[in-house]
Amino acid sequence: MASPTPQETPATPSFTPREIMLTMSGLIIAMTLAMLDNMIVAPALPTIVGDLGGLNHLAWVTTGYLLASTAATPLWGKLGDLYGRRITFVTAVVIFLIGSVLAGAAQNMAELIAFRALQGLGAGGLMVGVLAVIAEIVPPRERGKYQGMMMAVMPVAMIGGPLVGGFITDNFSWRWAFYVNLPLGLVALVVCWLTLARLPRGAAATGAARPRIDWSGAALLTTWITALVLITSWGGTEYAWGSPQILGLAALTVLAFAAFVTVERRAAEPVMPLSVFTSRNFSLAGALALVVGFVMFGGVTFLPQYQQFVQGSSATNSGLLLMPMMIAAMVMSLAGGQLISRTGRYRALPIAGTALMAVALLLFTTIGTDTSKTTVALYMVLMGLGMGCLMQTTTLIAQNSAPAKDVGAATGAVTFLRNMGGSLGVSLLGAVYTSHVTGNAGELGSDVTQMTPELLKSLREQSREIFQRAVTEGVTATFWWAAVIAAAGFVLAWFIRQVPLRGYDAPASAPERRKSSTRGEEMAENSSK
Repeated sequence: MASPTPQETPATPSFTPREIMLTMSGLIIAMTLAMLDNMIVAPALPTIVGDLGGLNHLAWVTTGYLLASTAATPLWGKLGDLYGRRITFVTAVVIFLIGSVLAGAAQNMAELIAFRALQGLGAGGLMVGVLAVIAEIVPPRERGKYQGMMMAVMPVAMIGGPLVGGFITDNFSWRWAFYVNLPLGLVALVVCWLTLARLPRGAAATGAARPRIDWSGAALLTTWITALVLITSWGGTEYAWGSPQILGLAALTVLAFAAFVTVERRAAEPVMPLSVFTSRNFSLAGALALVVGFVMFGGVTFLPQYQQFVQGSSATNSGLLLMPMMIAAMVMSLAGGQLISRTGRYRALPIAGTALMAVALLLFTTIGTDTSKTTVALYMVLMGLGMGCLMQTTTLIAQNSAPAKDVGAATGAVTFLRNMGGSLGVSLLGAVYTSHVTGNAGELGSDVTQMTPELLKSLREQSREIFQRAVTEGVTATFWWAAVIAAAGFVLAWFIRQVPLRGYDAPASAPERRKSSTRGEEMAENSSK
């Protein structure tokens, strides 16, 4: 059936500034929940693994969440078009809260990973739902300042999450790292249900022609992403790289990806439009977003292991010790945004950002069991500065490289790539970390997989030193791999072209126009005139 025409789509009623702010209060809480969750859980992971066992599955506590949210994000957008933003957004909140309750009650690692995936399914709807609701209730001319408010949630989550997670772990049970979502989630649920009542109900609810949902594309997307993450997680640990299981997953990844591309080219409403990738700048921005996700989630996930097991920090203090990286990322992100607004130029930021990250990661590979917290903090500042150069810039380049009509699809695609980078980073680096710890501390016996910071203190000095060296070697190995990825990003960043930003007053010169050879960049440049 054909998609509804503009005349068939119900008009969105106007919202007063007071109504917008009231609605934003619920949206901000929901966005905070989605972004805060992984940050709260990270400092609790050493205790969780020690309580439930299963060191080999450590990375999947985070990977399951990221994988589900990444794969579900495109679908939530389509469901919002069909059934309306209110019902889909509220449903996403409910799924997230149910997942939180179940994760807090998990009795083993398998249950915890499954319930974290359920959380991630809801979180994907929260992320895309917030942006879609803002687009419906706020006029384009006013949208920038409200979206700026939402962007402020990211540094708050990055800084506050580890602190809250560490405090809960030290003073309560780690299970409250999940239960803490309930009071905020219930407030967001009530506020959004009441304030979004005036939004259009969607094509299905109004009897208009239904837009087709690309279920085949969504299923294939989930298949090849999951298979790829399983390869990076299991390869060399659960199964040998040349084993039938890994080779079978590799074949499944290639076949599902090829089928996905074929389906998306033919779909009337593809879950991920491939046309945005015709722009060279967009493809490079997407690749850099994947690099940022890989490095950012890897650093946040595994640094607390070193800080708690080797440096003797409590869960709360390990959260505090992440603050230099997060504050540096926030400051550089704001400064980079101001620089771009004033000059209209952005090409230097991804080059500088990837260089800073690569240098910081190489410095992290030099840490030992006697490295001071001050030294580690300085390395974190450097990495945070690099991350800050890239977080917003990659999205800006992607949006500016696509035609105006495809800006939403471009934003969704680059967000998907950033999340996929996080999923791959955590699973791959988690496999590296686990392999080094179990291999170098294997003489301590099966207790290695159930080690907690408190249990470590009760060991004999010699055993304690063996485990601390194993953790240090595992963490430095993850940073070696992350440094390689950051270095690849540095090379890619040099190929980004300076295409004039939409709304920037300086006209593009003839040579600049000639350099923009791809169709997407030409359309972006023409739109900026």
